[in-house]
Amino acid sequence: MEIKKNPKSNLENYSKLFMQIGLVLALFITYAAIEKKTYDRNIGDLGSANMTAEMEEETVITERIEPVKPKTPPPPAPEKIEIVEDEKEVEETIIESTETDETEAVEIVEVEEVEEVIEDVSFMIIEDVPVFPGCKGNKAELKKCFSKKVQKHFSRKFDADLPNELGLSAGRKRVFIGFKIDKTGNIVNVNARAPHPKIKSEVIKVMKQLPRMKPGKQRGKPVGVNHNKPSSHTAIS
Repeated sequence: MEIKKNPKSNLENYSKLFMQIGLVLALFITYAAIEKKTYDRNIGDLGSANMTAEMEEETVITERIEPVKPKTPPPPAPEKIEIVEDEKEVEETIIESTETDETEAVEIVEVEEVEEVIEDVSFMIIEDVPVFPGCKGNKAELKKCFSKKVQKHFSRKFDADLPNELGLSAGRKRVFIGFKIDKTGNIVNVNARAPHPKIKSEVIKVMKQLPRMKPGKQRGKPVGVNHNKPSSHTAIS
């Protein structure tokens, strides 16, 4: 029995077509290969990099200094806590803050300068002697003039008849007189020793009549000056 072939499945009828298609593809690939541009790679000479020299120049040897660590002080000893029973009374300690509150008023107390107080000085050792009105000169001359003026004042003002009136014996009667020239030059604290109370009273009255003087000075400041002077008067018989 003869097998019949289907004319549609017979590939021989398409062999020429396949050959033509293959030929066209081969020609196309050949043309594309010819037309493709190629470039030669030309790598320029960039020179050799001397990395070793640069590394030697840039390499800096630094010594690392270890920071000194401060010694940490030992921790404070823990505060001992005493455990007490509820019935035991515990004294409570209140710690007052030493910080000043900004709202708290701060009182500024001005300290007054204390002026040096110089005690009364004796007439014999005073630096600047009191000056009796009318006296001039250096320290020694002022002292001599002062004593002379006081004696003259006493002789002129004292009642020379008083010893006779009191029945005292004739002759010179010695009287001790003391007084003070204060810081303003006035005569104060007059005292006397005399052979009779009335003579003493008369002497004090006369010495209080001394004129105001220029006060004496010690270290440049006016001071009180004590003056003790023995004097005498003559009783007229």
